Amino acid sequence: MSANDLPANDRIDNASLEQRKQAATPRGVGVLARFYVARAENAEMWDVEGNRYIDFGSGIAVVNTGHRHPRVIAAAKQQLDAFTHTAYQVVPYEPYVRLAERLNAITPGAHAKKTTFFSAGAEAIENAIKIARGATGRSAIIAFSGAFHGRTVMCLGLTGKVVPYKAGLGPFPSDIYHVPFPIELHGVAVEDTLRSLDFLFKADVDPARVAAIIIEPVQGEGGFYVAPPPLMRALREICDRHGILLIADEIQTGFARTGKMFAMDHYGVIPDIMTMAKGLAGGFPLSAVTGRAEVMDAPVPGSLGGTFAGSPMSVAAAHAVLDVIEDEKLCERAARLGVTLRERLDTVRSKVPQIAEVRGLGAMVSIELQQPGTRAPDPDFTRRVQQRAMEQGLLILTCGVYANVIRLLMPLTIPEPLFAQGLDILEGSLVQAAQS
Repeated sequence: MSANDLPANDRIDNASLEQRKQAATPRGVGVLARFYVARAENAEMWDVEGNRYIDFGSGIAVVNTGHRHPRVIAAAKQQLDAFTHTAYQVVPYEPYVRLAERLNAITPGAHAKKTTFFSAGAEAIENAIKIARGATGRSAIIAFSGAFHGRTVMCLGLTGKVVPYKAGLGPFPSDIYHVPFPIELHGVAVEDTLRSLDFLFKADVDPARVAAIIIEPVQGEGGFYVAPPPLMRALREICDRHGILLIADEIQTGFARTGKMFAMDHYGVIPDIMTMAKGLAGGFPLSAVTGRAEVMDAPVPGSLGGTFAGSPMSVAAAHAVLDVIEDEKLCERAARLGVTLRERLDTVRSKVPQIAEVRGLGAMVSIELQQPGTRAPDPDFTRRVQQRAMEQGLLILTCGVYANVIRLLMPLTIPEPLFAQGLDILEGSLVQAAQS
């Protein structure tokens, strides 16, 4: 195809772009919106036709500091004028080292730590598993039902949700085991999870072969279920007893989202390894693995890294993100936003019988929707609410094994009037869907 065969630039509207997308990109990349963004600022987006949307998704918890925060953009521009790429493992650079030092200092625990960087959350998970296996000399990994750890093959093996992530794409790596995640609403208690783990050790895998247990402190794609503190404390004790490493997947929960810098800060439990991504660099691709120094040093030189791992542009942006979180007190803002959000949604419950539960930590809040009078999930109602909200200019995301959970992830920098407007649209969408 020559340049003359490409669509004309003056045909930039949502409908023509949708036709081009269908022809040029595979259906396996599922896309929510049927509008195409042209620009974004803080908690607002405008499409190619000039329509405005309030963003309660933050690019899936990526722009916690808002779209195009001025300090993040300034840092990236300054780095752009210096250099854009050397490959850290070929020619290193000081900002990478300094960012590692900062993460070593702010992640839970006062022990010696080391950090390495990658490009995406799935890479962080893959490498955390490599590090755990290298440090322990063991192969088995235990994850949880409903977990989501990424779309690469190893990450899919860890993920506890079949559709759409795993359907038709196996086989997946061996020596991965799942136990139920405790969800009180669904009748699964912490004791049930621990009994399942004990039975797993009796029936399927010797704990002496287990390298790590990996857990999201708040499940992301699985439904925003918060891990109960007794579970986290029990996992720490079990890991210590058997020489197993505890990996906390903070890819969606990290960087002020839950009202603290990391969700694990709510528990008083220190993981051996922590994975981070999404909100780390304010919209630039960057992920990280931080862990105990002796654990992180287990893999031999050359076994970790990647061509674009720890990109200078992303590292510069990440420094600015950490500065913004501290200077603008975004942990405290997240906590306040979460309280306002849950209080507002609690008042809506009397009007919307489909609301089974409102839950979350900080500004990581979800609404679980079920058919009234039953415990059956209601994904159809969930989609109607999402569609009504989008028609009125509010972007919201869904999640859950049954796709019946609305998750709310507004930028932590959202102005109060815009936040209130978004809540009005959300409430109206819920009530309208319930009355239809």
